[in-house]
Amino acid sequence: MVEAVRTALAEEMRRDDRIIVMGEDVGLKGGVFGATQGLHQEFGDLRVIDSPLAEASIVGVAIGAALAGLRPVAEIQFQDFIPPAMDQILSEAAKIRYRSNNDWSCPLVIRAPCGGGVHVHGALYHSQSLEALFAHVPGLKVVLPSTPGDAKGLLTAALRDPDPVCFFEHKALYRAFKGEVPAGEHVVPIGRARVARPGRDLVCFTYGATVHESLRAAERLGLEGIEVEVVDLRTVRPLDRECIVETARRIGKVLVAHEANLAGGVGAEVAAIVAEECFESLDGPVMRLGGPEIPAIPFAESLAEVYYLGADRIEAGLRRLAAY
Repeated sequence: MVEAVRTALAEEMRRDDRIIVMGEDVGLKGGVFGATQGLHQEFGDLRVIDSPLAEASIVGVAIGAALAGLRPVAEIQFQDFIPPAMDQILSEAAKIRYRSNNDWSCPLVIRAPCGGGVHVHGALYHSQSLEALFAHVPGLKVVLPSTPGDAKGLLTAALRDPDPVCFFEHKALYRAFKGEVPAGEHVVPIGRARVARPGRDLVCFTYGATVHESLRAAERLGLEGIEVEVVDLRTVRPLDRECIVETARRIGKVLVAHEANLAGGVGAEVAAIVAEECFESLDGPVMRLGGPEIPAIPFAESLAEVYYLGADRIEAGLRRLAAY
């Protein structure tokens, strides 16, 4: 997936010379995960800009550049370090179109690696999943790809979007597997979910790394004749409401799973949509799985296994739902 991100950035920078990349170590080093590797050599230090360790400045300068006619990509080295930039993102970037009565827009992409795993995490300040904070805010789009193809297609769409997009990449997926990426121009519309696995008995709505854990759980149940449909939301703001409603009505048993904290998470919004729009079609309660009430994945692997939403926990949740 990291190669897909890099390819999307390079191809769009060649297509549109207004695109600049800025952030900590994005230049000569190519980013801590290698997502911007080679860009500085090709595009130079006026378009690939190493910044100080100052997240508020990275986003604030990027907003100014966007208003001046550029299309900046602001990389936050880890999503955990984004809080200093929240005022710039929520009070400025997200509100520019509204406060200007549609006269101004802010074509800005904020990239950040997020999440963790049992073996891929950095505890308190390197493994959080904060997407729900941004999904709450009108004026922002929030995208979390789960495959290389979607990473390229959704990032391309984000880079062409006239408004701010928060593009969060799960760090455990960067080099976990390989997947097909269409050659040439590839754009995946923001706000459209995809069916990762068709089914008829249960549906699991999910996104990011949890898509793959959900697929593992679904494959296990499939061996017993229980067919689980896995829907990759891909975008958590805006949600694909049409897909959620149609699928929930058709199948009738709904589970929502995400790595982020359960309380106040994206799953609560999906569950509310299903409850409001599909109540008479349901054959059981809308169930949710998510992280417990602690800030991030613990450092100790034994505790990380308790926190992390893996295939075993998802399978157990699906079995509880199937019993209704």
